Amino acid sequence: MKKVILILGFLICVFTNVQAQNVGVDVGDIAPEIDLPDAQGNNVALSSLRGGLVLIDFWASWCGPCIKEQPELLKLYNTYPEKLAIYGVSLDSKKSAWTGTVAKLKIPWTQVSDLKYWSSPVVSSYMIQALPLNFLIDKNGVILAKNIHGAALNDFVKSQLGQ
Repeated sequence: MKKVILILGFLICVFTNVQAQNVGVDVGDIAPEIDLPDAQGNNVALSSLRGGLVLIDFWASWCGPCIKEQPELLKLYNTYPEKLAIYGVSLDSKKSAWTGTVAKLKIPWTQVSDLKYWSSPVVSSYMIQALPLNFLIDKNGVILAKNIHGAALNDFVKSQLGQ
């Protein structure tokens, strides 16, 4: 009888074991921390934006599809100003190209870059292979969606906000 109870206890532990969330780049993972300087040189941590939905937008001034997407992101940002933050991460290597594009497009959300282009540690931690790339994370930093753009992004954000 003791063996049966011991085996049942072991099986219960095995089947009810809840795995802790991993830090990674798959849906359900906790997004890796990013802590890079903004245009004024002040570091802004991704985690400082927690509390609502956050869209991490990896882009560069030389990336045509990235630039084309910015007006749509602006509409989304303006639609949910209290519920959605955008954390733009530029992979530019020249500050003037990065900040000039931000000014030209009148991008109001947080923008950071370490100006290391593809050698940035962020590139490896997010496994970036092409731009544009984005991750939508929840108030706890858990990845809800990745590489979602246009109407699909708008619909997903709307569904997450219950609207």
